[in-house]
Amino acid sequence: MDLATLIGLIGAFGIVLASIMLGGSAGTFVNTPSLLVVLGGTALVTMMKFSLSKFLGAASIAVKAFLHKPTEPQALIESAVELAKTARQGGLLALEDAEVPDEFMKSGLGLLIDGHPADIVRSMLTKDLNMTLARHSDGQDIFKAIGDVGPAMGMIGTLIGLVQMLANMDDPKQIGPAMAVALLTTLDGAILANMFALPIADKLAVRSREENTRKSLIIDALLGIQGGQNPRVIENMLQTYLPRSQRPVEELE
Repeated sequence: MDLATLIGLIGAFGIVLASIMLGGSAGTFVNTPSLLVVLGGTALVTMMKFSLSKFLGAASIAVKAFLHKPTEPQALIESAVELAKTARQGGLLALEDAEVPDEFMKSGLGLLIDGHPADIVRSMLTKDLNMTLARHSDGQDIFKAIGDVGPAMGMIGTLIGLVQMLANMDDPKQIGPAMAVALLTTLDGAILANMFALPIADKLAVRSREENTRKSLIIDALLGIQGGQNPRVIENMLQTYLPRSQRPVEELE
């Protein structure tokens, strides 16, 4: 689980809720028309921009921002080096029972064991990578759209409330509820966009970059193993995927 996302989300909403509770009754900020305009309107307008399947799949994509825990690049490098040593000693068939920490690496290893040529291995794994990045991009686009539409629906709700208020200026009892809709829809739209949708979109972009790095590392490692490269050469090549601060001392000199 990604603690940064969870702590940030809970903490941000906690601060807002605390400020509401300290300033008065929380019930004042719960307004059904406002929520209907912002949440319902945002969902429906966003749905118009995408296919239904992609829109409904956005929730499962968002879960990745919370639960996704990729294998660390250093662990992948160590695994690749051990696989390279095994392959040098016993051939690719000796890798059949090898334990690998990543499903993508495992599937790629199966292609090597089955004897597919290097260009086919690279093509299939690269296609898998590109399809994964495309799915991530769809998720980012949906949450960015929610971040754009939410404040706009808040403004629409504000205008509705102002029209209702001006139309009932002769009835003081109607002014308060109409003004509440006007103000709370703006607040709800801002919260939806800036405290939920846009941070999730940004976190998915981070996850996408991590996935790209991880799978690119695995592809290079598997092709190096298939090509019979020296394990030390493979290790040095894969170290370039690490930040300089995480590379061995000799790499920094």
